Amino acid sequence: MIAISLPWPPSANRYWRTYQGRMIISREAREYRTLVGNLVSKLSINKCLGRLEVVLATYPPDRRKRDLDNLLKVVFDSLQKAMVYEDDSQIDKITIQRFQVIKGGNIEVEINEI
Repeated sequence: MIAISLPWPPSANRYWRTYQGRMIISREAREYRTLVGNLVSKLSINKCLGRLEVVLATYPPDRRKRDLDNLLKVVFDSLQKAMVYEDDSQIDKITIQRFQVIKGGNIEVEINEI
């Protein structure tokens, strides 16, 4: 099992931007991916190669209405870029739950090979 505590990510609605006619990952999303990579590099994690189950406990930064599914793309792509697993297509089961608001927001991620 891998357990990682991550800061609140930018929304998937802010993930892509158009630049000179091309779709690119936004600066905000790239910065988040770098932050996740730095956090993961401090942990002793062996890359997961098998099928995965991911459990996310989310603690929003405020009371605004949010779609939980908008978190998944940014978090999963960031974990892939940080080499926690080869590809997010390895994920067969996802559980996501919203908890109380905490200042700054937080996401607790648990990854299990199944």
